[in-house]
Amino acid sequence: MEGVMAGWTTLVQADVLSVALGRPDLVIVDCRFSLLDPHLGEQSWHRSHIPGAAYAHLERDLSDMSRKGEGRHPWPDAETFCAKLTRWGIAPGSQVVAYDDGDGAYAARLWFLLRALGHEKVAVLDGGWTRWTSLGLPASSLTREPASQRYVANFDTSRLLDAEAVEAHLAAGGMLVDARAAARFRGEEEPLDKVAGHVPGAVNRPYADNMAGGRFKPPMQLADEYRALLAGRDPSDVVVMCGSGVTACHNLLAMERAGLRAAKLFTGSWSGWLADPLRPVATGA
Repeated sequence: MEGVMAGWTTLVQADVLSVALGRPDLVIVDCRFSLLDPHLGEQSWHRSHIPGAAYAHLERDLSDMSRKGEGRHPWPDAETFCAKLTRWGIAPGSQVVAYDDGDGAYAARLWFLLRALGHEKVAVLDGGWTRWTSLGLPASSLTREPASQRYVANFDTSRLLDAEAVEAHLAAGGMLVDARAAARFRGEEEPLDKVAGHVPGAVNRPYADNMAGGRFKPPMQLADEYRALLAGRDPSDVVVMCGSGVTACHNLLAMERAGLRAAKLFTGSWSGWLADPLRPVATGA
């Protein structure tokens, strides 16, 4: 179990977080969201949340929806995102914990946004809101006014690739890992994007495979699975993607949990790849 004072950098367990509520450096962010109803997560937060939690909306706060041709959830610019952190009361030294009510994919998006800024002390609540409530841990409908903080940082752009950079990465023999479900990867179905299939040369690792029983698999199991997938490659030679650059962050989190740091993100992912209709599309396994 990770110690409270050591800082949580990947996952934190519900019982451990419950003991730390009220810690002055702790900032909790609720990332609940539904693609089918973009208002649902925030409405749920208003009704009940972990005491003190701020709310981060996937499309309003964790993406820049004004950017065109960069996928369904474009990566925000650093200045705008840092302004959100300031509003939530997050400082460079804060211990941030993100959670959602699913498998952690939306929380992992916030985790990687912060990690790309160089923020180390950020973790996802393992099991999320579902586990928190199942254990009968405290909940509140009260919203808080965070202490004024200032956050100024820039993203490590070497870990953020657009479609052209991914093409060059593949041409140089790099590895591209797609986190979407296998049926979407194979092109058998596509509920969200206009074309089914995958980037030629990509391999599939559904992000759901990081989970067992609603929580992340143990670090050693994740390490075994990802080392088998990487087949001797250094993690820094790996780029991850999904449909829009959100669930791919779940694979980045799982890899770091397994001790495999420095993989990169294709920010536009499949929807960004399709922005140019001339880019090739592959189907099948």
